[in-house]
Amino acid sequence: MMSGGYTSIDNQKVSGSVPAVSDSGRVAVQFADSGLQTFPPSGVQGKISGGTLPPSDADDSFSRPAGGSSSGSDEPQASGWLHKFTVAAYKPYFDVDTTDVLDRLKESLYPFRGTFTEKTATNPDLYGPFWICTTLIFVAASIGTFVTYVAHKLRDKEWNYDINLVTWSAGVFYGYVTVVPLVLYVILKYFSAPSGLVQLFCLYGYSLFIFIPALCLSVAPLEIFRWIIAAVAGFMSATFVALNLKAHITSAGERWVLIVAGIFLLQLGLAVVLKLYLFTVSV
Repeated sequence: MMSGGYTSIDNQKVSGSVPAVSDSGRVAVQFADSGLQTFPPSGVQGKISGGTLPPSDADDSFSRPAGGSSSGSDEPQASGWLHKFTVAAYKPYFDVDTTDVLDRLKESLYPFRGTFTEKTATNPDLYGPFWICTTLIFVAASIGTFVTYVAHKLRDKEWNYDINLVTWSAGVFYGYVTVVPLVLYVILKYFSAPSGLVQLFCLYGYSLFIFIPALCLSVAPLEIFRWIIAAVAGFMSATFVALNLKAHITSAGERWVLIVAGIFLLQLGLAVVLKLYLFTVSV
């Protein structure tokens, strides 16, 4: 049968065709509305929508921290004496700003006030003492080298750089602000007048600040002037330490006078050593 150029096949048997299946037993399949008009669909599951967890067979080996710990906060913290070997144990002693350090440097230049320990009792620092000693090492080595160089050139003598100035200065300044406070801490503890060890480090560190300008002034070619500079700096430094510890050491009994006198003389001794080795030009 031909219609409009097309052939229509009637309900007749055609060679090689498959007979139509009868409607008996037909099952209707229903598809839910997928909601394709919105993206993502409201019912999407998985990590993109954040609605539910991933499938149970998902591999989480890359998202799980190594060692089985869930986060960095679960790591065990050092306790007891091991805590002293961590950076966190010393972090509070470097928590000072420029204003605090400048105020303490100014306080060290007024030794007769004796209020340094009161102002730093709640927040002693190690930042200032460390950089004061480091600056002293640099200044002592550079000034000592410059003075000896000029003295040798003025007399037309051969000059050789002395590397021992650096090592000797580092040993003196770092050693002094470490060993002396430790010894004093043990002595005060023995006489039942204990003081904070960090506070002693802080006090002795700032007491050396006066030697920085003193070393700079030692470039003057007059030996008597160098002695005066060394004496004034030593007296101011010794008075600063002694007066700031006097109020605390008086609780040690009758021997507090000997302790204060020993502290004063030891600081003067440091000034004499610095004068003989750094303030003196040997040609």
